[in-house]
Amino acid sequence: METWAQILASGQKQLQDAGIAEYNLDAWYLFEHAFGISRMQYFMCSVQKAEPTEEALKEFQDGIARRAKREPLQHILGTQEFMGLEFEVNRHTLIPRQDTETLVELVLAEHKEKDIKLLDMCTGSGCIAISLAVHGGYAHVEAADISTEALKVAEKNGKNLLSEREIRFRHSDLFSAFDQSADKFDIIVSNPPYIPSDVIEELEPEVRDFEPRSALDGTADGLFFYEKLAEECGRFLRENGSVYFEIGHDQGEAVEDLLRTHGFKDTKTIKDLAGNDRVVCGRWQSV
Repeated sequence: METWAQILASGQKQLQDAGIAEYNLDAWYLFEHAFGISRMQYFMCSVQKAEPTEEALKEFQDGIARRAKREPLQHILGTQEFMGLEFEVNRHTLIPRQDTETLVELVLAEHKEKDIKLLDMCTGSGCIAISLAVHGGYAHVEAADISTEALKVAEKNGKNLLSEREIRFRHSDLFSAFDQSADKFDIIVSNPPYIPSDVIEELEPEVRDFEPRSALDGTADGLFFYEKLAEECGRFLRENGSVYFEIGHDQGEAVEDLLRTHGFKDTKTIKDLAGNDRVVCGRWQSV
């Protein structure tokens, strides 16, 4: 009979042979998830004879096999941490990434007031909208997406993570389901598809083959959705309302230009922790 250490080592070896860069860490997360053994417990029992249930052993082995085929670890575990919160994810949503926390943190830093009406366009898993609702305590938060499957995930995350506050989720192709006269926001945020179409095939298999193409593909130059957002956001913003868009590392200047062309002032580009351009923001002035 194998020890716990041998079971873990076997999984690590399979992932290493499959070319997984972080094979040690990924195997550990799958081990912990399947067997419910914490790191401290593992250090105490690693050389002991392992007596897992058949179900738990199969879960671990299946998880290793799926990861070896380059399925994202987050899809196998079903969750991803973002802004200190645990979000459910699946193949219908982008996996929340630390880069996107730059956008959330910027909004929180620049808008301390609570009486704010905020919209998250292209919400996906709901990680941006829900994090802003939880940490910002804003009076009214809405989130929209064209994908009905993504909205199911976002709504479930909202129910799991928001005890008192509620978010209104809308099925909408950008602003198609919104009323210009009735729907006015103080802040509009978005992490739209922004990867140029021909670049997608060069991405890691975990992204290229498993995350939704519709949430990645920004068409030929990656700017299609920024053009639409720059053109339409002003009609749904109150005077001096603000927009915050996540961008690709080389899109800051182009997105700022689009915002200025469509009447936005005080545009700026903010870098993430790695020093890459990550967020473009601007303030709406109708005159």
